[in-house]
Amino acid sequence: MALDMAKMKSKLQDLESGGKSKQDNVWWRPQEGDQDIRIVPTEDGDPFKVYHFHYNLGEGARGGVLCPKRQFGENCPICDFASKLWQEGTDDSKKMAKSLFVRQRFFSPVIDRDNEEAGVRIWGYGKTIYETLLGLVLNPDYGDITDVDAGVDFTLTYTLPKSKGAFPQTNLVPKRKSSALAKNKGSIKEILESVPEISTLFQRKSTADVKAILESFLNPSDGPLVEDVGVSSVDEAIKELSA
Repeated sequence: MALDMAKMKSKLQDLESGGKSKQDNVWWRPQEGDQDIRIVPTEDGDPFKVYHFHYNLGEGARGGVLCPKRQFGENCPICDFASKLWQEGTDDSKKMAKSLFVRQRFFSPVIDRDNEEAGVRIWGYGKTIYETLLGLVLNPDYGDITDVDAGVDFTLTYTLPKSKGAFPQTNLVPKRKSSALAKNKGSIKEILESVPEISTLFQRKSTADVKAILESFLNPSDGPLVEDVGVSSVDEAIKELSA
């Protein structure tokens, strides 16, 4: 039986990537210091994607959980539970509620100018950068910063925190001169066709799945759901907190 050359090529690619999965390789993360990047346009005309996550739900949901309510208009047990905790009004309940409240994250496809051979990858960033990017797009001096012929590159400066509890700082400055996405139309076409579909990178969970994640987090060892409440389901916890 002949060798499957496609599998052999895949094995070589896995070896060269250190065994990382394709999903691992699709993410772009800034390194400390300066780097030049280009935001790549998407087919739908919106390269600035907004997603809503719940975090701090234990090891089983380390990357966060997409909020069914904010993302898809469905019921979200985590939102309901966090809201009831906040309404309870104690310092502890408010602290826990804050840790569970939904948070926005933003994502765009980018090319790292210092590592263009890596292709288009997805950069995740916060609200401040999102506002900066929208401000530039709506500024007539810049306009479509992703235009394949006359868009702009950015210098991104990433500074690691210098003290415990501090957060990294990201500064984004547009280049003064516009430039093409790539050297020729063929390369531009190849780049545009290789933009990852961001929606496929996050798993959409049903309301029932989200409820199970919350219950597992609050009741990890089949003991009481919440020590001060002493119930065994999210539904009962919400009722108890509402009483």
